Amino acid sequence: MIHNPSAGDASAMEWFRSSYSDSSSGNNCVEVAAASHTVHVRDSKHTHGPRPTHTPHAWAAFVAFASQR
Repeated sequence: MIHNPSAGDASAMEWFRSSYSDSSSGNNCVEVAAASHTVHVRDSKHTHGPRPTHTPHAWAAFVAFASQR
């Protein structure tokens, strides 16, 4: 993930799709964007919907847990 420390506005963030997303449908994806002290998560079908934020440490723990499954 590319770190963009100036990204405070969610529309200015660089969003990345999960490599585990279904590639047959471009709109069924989880997307993440990194800001200076947070990781933002959104549903690609609802880009203006809820965007939970997590600390980088919490996000890393989630990714490590998910990769073990």
